[in-house]
Amino acid sequence: MTDHAKPDKNLMNTVDELDHVAVTSQQAQQMEQKKLDIRKESLSDDKTTYKKNEQNSYK
Repeated sequence: MTDHAKPDKNLMNTVDELDHVAVTSQQAQQMEQKKLDIRKESLSDDKTTYKKNEQNSYK
């Protein structure tokens, strides 16, 4: 029985990150900062934030 499920996206991303090992601490810091910047952008994206007439019920 063969299962042709798609591979886990998080696992694929982790493998990709491990392929790009930073040589110096500065490069490692830059890679981490880039990841944080991408996360911050996605949080400030209009599609992912609440509209003014909506409210966050999880507060």
